[in-house]
Formats: sequence, structure tokens, C-alpha cells
Amino acid sequence: MDEARFNAPPPPPLRAKVPRIALLLPLSGPHAKLGNSLLNAAQLALFHFAGKNFELLPQDTQGTPEGAADAAALAIGDGASLILGPLFSSSVETVAPPARAAGVKVVTFSNDRRVAGDGVFTLGFLPDEQVEHVVRFAFKRGMRRFAVLAPNNSYGASISAALEAAALDLGAEITGAEFYDPLADDFSGAVKTIANYKERRQNLLDQRKELENRQDEIALQALKRLENLQTLGDLPFDALLVAEGGKRLQALAALLPYYDIDPKKTRILGTGQWDADGIGSEPALVGGWFAAPAKKERQNFIQQYTEMYATAPSRLATLAYDATALAAVFVKSDGRFDVSEITAPQGFAGRDGIFRFHPEGYAERGLSIHQVGERNTRIILNAPASFQAAN
Repeated sequence: MDEARFNAPPPPPLRAKVPRIALLLPLSGPHAKLGNSLLNAAQLALFHFAGKNFELLPQDTQGTPEGAADAAALAIGDGASLILGPLFSSSVETVAPPARAAGVKVVTFSNDRRVAGDGVFTLGFLPDEQVEHVVRFAFKRGMRRFAVLAPNNSYGASISAALEAAALDLGAEITGAEFYDPLADDFSGAVKTIANYKERRQNLLDQRKELENRQDEIALQALKRLENLQTLGDLPFDALLVAEGGKRLQALAALLPYYDIDPKKTRILGTGQWDADGIGSEPALVGGWFAAPAKKERQNFIQQYTEMYATAPSRLATLAYDATALAAVFVKSDGRFDVSEITAPQGFAGRDGIFRFHPEGYAERGLSIHQVGERNTRIILNAPASFQAAN
């Protein structure tokens, strides 16, 4: 426990019929930039819902589970009737027990559904939901054999499990799974293995040797056709799911054609981590598909945020905006927060499109299917306008 934090000046005294909403974010430490972007977004929502009378109490989690526990204790002690945040699942695990004991609900920004339930709601973008959507889309377009390339961590495990579940539901086949150290500098081993490169390369060398020994006209013509090939033999999958983003995605993508995974023959699939500007600068990703929220409402949010703060928001800032908007609408003047109202099956229209809370506490979203282009991505399947349309 950080005793200095508990000796800080108290917040203003409670005002009658003015509920307090705590906002737990990493406002210092290595994730401070992200945390402050979410804080700005929450304050923007306050501005847009200015007619709603409640106090927002930001608390710094310092980006650690211990800091989150201290922040939760301060928030509960200051009379918060609802907690928004924290951001990381490890922090949610330390915040949830005292919040439950105090009867305070938590709307967290985590994307780990394992921490949801019993008064804890997760608003983050679920990677398994994204996998299910893009795999189902690919299956409907004739792809039956899937493989996955993912980091060797809990995120990669959840991606692999989601692919297995989707394949089982659809009757598709998983023909390969390779995991790599996300902290490594070189991912060539994983890509080489998933590509079955060694065997396919040897097949080519053996075929060339056999044809060279024959020395007839047909053999010479066949040899000529093999001149520009790296390998011989088809890949054992129709689509490859690459569960990565940022610089690691670029590094992995550059290795795909090197080990003869041809994006013109094999569809490359991704997750919401692909939802970033400039992704098409890596040629191997052009034509790839991924599932992510529609961009229209988020673009409006980005414009409003940029006008207010003269800088672009983080990708996750919309979560803080939507959570604060929910609090503004549903927290009663006496601090009550009726769970039945936010678990309404029709859901809500947020800055990332429609979403609703499952009774188990995690957020379901209406997702679009995007295709990567050289300059930008385009939507090839629109997100549903409502959950009734999605069913």
C-alpha cells in the first residue's frame, strides 16, 4: 500500500444527489500516455453529457495491480458508486474483491472475459470475438483449412482457442499452429515451420534432380518451369491467421513470402490489432481480412477529440468515452446503478458501433470485416445496425 497516496488531500465533500464515479487509469508510469488519453476521452464525454449531474473522480493506478488496489480503496472510501476501469486484467483482479465487498459495480476496459462477472463488466474488444467473425466470413467464401501464427502468451492461447472453437462450430479443419516468443528479435523459425518450408524446399530439389538425370525434352521443359520456384507442393491451409499488430506484425508479414507463403494463394487473416493506419505498407498483408468495429462513429470521435485536445486519441480512448456516457445516463442521483439497464439485449450505439453486455459481464460488439489495401482498408462486410439484425 502506498501510504503517501492515502495522506493526500481528500476530494470535495459529497453533495446530496450528486453521484460519484471513479475512473481508474494508469496516469503515471510506462502507460501514462495511454491512461491520460483515456482520461481526456472521459472528460470529453462529460462535456457532451453536461446536463448530467455527477462527479468524475480520476485515480492513478500507476499501471500496476498494487496501484489499482490502492486506487480502488481510495475511490470506495471517497464514496464512489461506480468504478470505471482499470485497464489491465491483472489490475481488475485486485480491484474486483473490494468493489464487490462494498457493493460497487465495475466497468473495466480490459479485453479479458475471464475477469468479467459478479458485478464486473468488461468493455474491451474481445480477440476471440474478432477471430470468430473473420473465420466465419472466410469459411463462407470457401476456405476450409486454417492455421494460426501467434505469440506464445495468454493472448496467443486465447486466439488459438477461439480458432479451434470456430473451426469446430463450422466443421472446418485446423492444419497448423505455431507460437513464437513475442520478445524475440527473429520470428523466422516460426514462419518457416508453419510454412512447412523445409519439406517443400526438399521436394523441389528432389524433383529438379530427378528431371536433370532424365535429360529428355519433356524433362528439360519441366525444369524450366521450376526455375523460379522456391518450393514444390501446396501449403496445408487455405487461410493463415496472424495474431499480431504493430512492428511485430510487419516483421512477421515480411517473412511470409520469403518462406513461400504466397498471399495471392493463401488468404492472410488478422484480428483487431490490424486496425491501424498504414498496415498496407507491408505487401504481404494487402488483400488480408480482419474483423474490427466500423470506423464511422470513431472517426467522428477522433475529430471531436482532436479539436478539443489538439492531438489524436489512443485507439482505446473510445472505451473511456462510452463507459463515461453509460455512467452519465444510467447512474441515478442517489448513486444506484441498475445492472438490468446496461444488460438490455438491444444494446447501445457507442463510438465503436453497437455493443451490449452479455449477462456474464463481457461486451459483445457488432463487427465489420475489413480488407487491407495498399493505402487504406475498406469494409467488405458492414457491421449490423442492430443486434436484432445480427441474430
